Amino acid sequence: LKRLTLLGLSGSLTQRLFASSFSQNDPSTEKSEIFQFLTEPYLQFPGDDTMTIVWITNRNCFSWVEFGENTDLSQTAITNIDGLNQANNRIHKIRLEKLKPGVRYAYKVCSKEIIKYSPYLAKYGKTIESRIYHFVMPSPKTDEVSMLILNDIHDRPESIAHLIGLNNNDPYDFVCLNGDSVNILDSENQLIKNVISPCTEVFASEKPLVYVRGNHETRGGYARLLYDYLDTGAKPYYSFSAGPAFFVVLDTGEDKVDGHQEYAGLVSFDPYREKEAEWLEQELKSPAAKKAKFRVVLMHIPHYYSEDEVDEHGTLHCRKLFGPVLNKGKADIAICAHTHRHSIYNPVEKQHNFPIIIGGGPRNGSRTLIKLHVNRKKLDITVLDDSGKIVGSYRCGK
Repeated sequence: LKRLTLLGLSGSLTQRLFASSFSQNDPSTEKSEIFQFLTEPYLQFPGDDTMTIVWITNRNCFSWVEFGENTDLSQTAITNIDGLNQANNRIHKIRLEKLKPGVRYAYKVCSKEIIKYSPYLAKYGKTIESRIYHFVMPSPKTDEVSMLILNDIHDRPESIAHLIGLNNNDPYDFVCLNGDSVNILDSENQLIKNVISPCTEVFASEKPLVYVRGNHETRGGYARLLYDYLDTGAKPYYSFSAGPAFFVVLDTGEDKVDGHQEYAGLVSFDPYREKEAEWLEQELKSPAAKKAKFRVVLMHIPHYYSEDEVDEHGTLHCRKLFGPVLNKGKADIAICAHTHRHSIYNPVEKQHNFPIIIGGGPRNGSRTLIKLHVNRKKLDITVLDDSGKIVGSYRCGK
């Protein structure tokens, strides 16, 4: 991964990270006469020494991040591609680099409106700044790491604050939205109102948001623009290390056959998953995966137990492609969603050699918060219902 701060990018990663420069404007963004932020900044895709900061403005502008250790803000980061500082866009992704593991950083985001942009002339307007936020850079050397997992929110933004609130004051390092955060993705305004802003209000400006695409995020007129607003690297499937854990985020795609009438001939998830399986095999052979005490898989559709009676094609295809690779790669646990019924399934020999944890939701009474805690000796899962009652638990290790 090429670093973004004052460095050039090429290939598919460039296209994914900066397609936002040319995205269509959502009609709702044209109504305000005031240049402003549409979202607070949110943290994405932490690397060994990097962190991406994303935010959205209502008008095209030039943006940068001021940051530094503890309370210092003396460093500045921009995004440069092939000598061109990224500008005249509304969705801003700036990757901080050369960060020190375990260190607390302060940052704020700044955007300067571009009123006129033509050859040899850029006329600027107002500059706006966020308040100062902080984050602690994840470290592979730390002895423990914690994650909160929500799933199947389905356009119920109030569930995000409610479920995170069940954690009380327990420390956590990441939050994962494990698919189907929306029903059908129709607009930028919907994504901001129902997903991004509810997350920034609670955690995402200071704790990284780990986003997993569910089958419902693949539907709707705005589905193909989802990753303009996220940084997951070159693909929607990705991996990262934190403390004793190696995390693999899988994209399970749609649940029906590609030729199903619901998709109108506009999807090809079978060949997509085949390429993903090849990637997965290599990731689980990587030094980071082998070195980790635990290998945690985050995936929306479970490759077993996704239906009451007959599993859909997506489940069966994931089972065929991902199942043997996960077993061979010694996955320790898979945390899933999709069924709207919380369940814990013990390992089954010759099927899945690791437990499968499935979250509930989205209706009141069936929503869940899954708490993951990993240290050098054990991995603990606790499942809370939306009243805060513990309804399941699992431990790997001793």
